[in-house]
Amino acid sequence: MEFHYTVESSQSLDDTIVMLERELAERKFGVLWHFDLAAKLREKGQAIAGEYRVLEVCNPAEAANILGLNELAGYFLPCKIVVYGIEGKTRIGLPKPTVLIGVLGDDALKSIADHVEATLVEAIDRCVAQ
Repeated sequence: MEFHYTVESSQSLDDTIVMLERELAERKFGVLWHFDLAAKLREKGQAIAGEYRVLEVCNPAEAANILGLNELAGYFLPCKIVVYGIEGKTRIGLPKPTVLIGVLGDDALKSIADHVEATLVEAIDRCVAQ
C-alpha cells in the first residue's frame, strides 16, 4: 500500500489551489496554513526546481472526534495536502490518513481516517476533473 495519493492537474498551480480550497470548503475542511516551501527555501539560499506549496487542512469536528479517542492521533493533525509544479506539470497529493493512523493500531480511529481520506481524495479528484 502506498503512503500517498497523488494525481496530476491540467490547471496551473495557483488555479489548482483556488479550486482545492473551494472543494475543501464544500466538505467542511478549512485551510489552516498555506506554506510556500519553495519560496522559504529560496529565502534561505536553497533553491529547488519548480513550486511547492503545503496546505494544512482540518475539519474541526473530525479533529475533535479523533483527538477524543486518542491524543496521539494529534501527531498526524492537521492533514497535509501538497500542490507542486515540476517540469510544467501540477500535481496534488496527500499522505494517506489511513496509513498514518494505521501506525497507532487503533480500530476506532481507522473508520474516521477512512472517511477523512475519502473526503480529501474526493476534493482532490474534483479539482482534477475541472
